[in-house]
Amino acid sequence: MLGIDVGFVLAVAALGWGLSLATYRLFAKLYFWPMGDWQAKWPFLPLVIGAACALLGVLFAGVRGYAGFEVTAWAIPAFGVAWAVFWTGFLRVGAQSALLLAPAAAGLLLWWWLS
Repeated sequence: MLGIDVGFVLAVAALGWGLSLATYRLFAKLYFWPMGDWQAKWPFLPLVIGAACALLGVLFAGVRGYAGFEVTAWAIPAFGVAWAVFWTGFLRVGAQSALLLAPAAAGLLLWWWLS
């Protein structure tokens, strides 16, 4: 029976939502999408939160590659970037929800990783 690789899923989610959060303001200004208060008034804060979440996903992928899981180590950044493109490009305004989802995924990944 195949199980779900929780670390892989959380790393992809943290990386994807983190990238989406970090880049949303850029795309919102470029394409005239609406921005939430955090994106408009404190643009540095979502950028830092998103970058930290994405970095955690990349670090997890690096450690996983070092441990001998090369396929999933390369798949985490690939699927993470794809998730960010989908979340920002397709959902547009819904991509602002990454402000809540990225730290949640990163926190769960960190908790799962350290346990």
